[in-house]
Amino acid sequence: MATCGDVVHVCPQNLIEFWAVATRPIAANGLGMTTTQADAEVTRILTLFPLLPEPPSVFPAWRRLVTAAQVSGKPTHDARLMAVADVNGMAQLLTFNTGDFTRFVALTPTVQVVDPNTI
Repeated sequence: MATCGDVVHVCPQNLIEFWAVATRPIAANGLGMTTTQADAEVTRILTLFPLLPEPPSVFPAWRRLVTAAQVSGKPTHDARLMAVADVNGMAQLLTFNTGDFTRFVALTPTVQVVDPNTI
């Protein structure tokens, strides 16, 4: 369980997905930011949270997850986040969408999926 003093990290995929939503028009369920605004926000995020590396070992870890859990479509991105957490030895993955990660928990037992509302 996450506790006070835990360090929250981001990984490149978090920032890539943020960029996609931030620069998407509001009418298309985005934030409607310009690329300049989105870049400024990415810079701000990087001042608040350390960036996890994505070493070459992320790909085989991701591939193991998607094949074992028979993942297709958008959940592919969730598997990658879980692989990044696992490869970097993270004890928890913080997400509002814990249900999206349920199928990966048994495959990566060292990573606990935590909803920020439970902290």
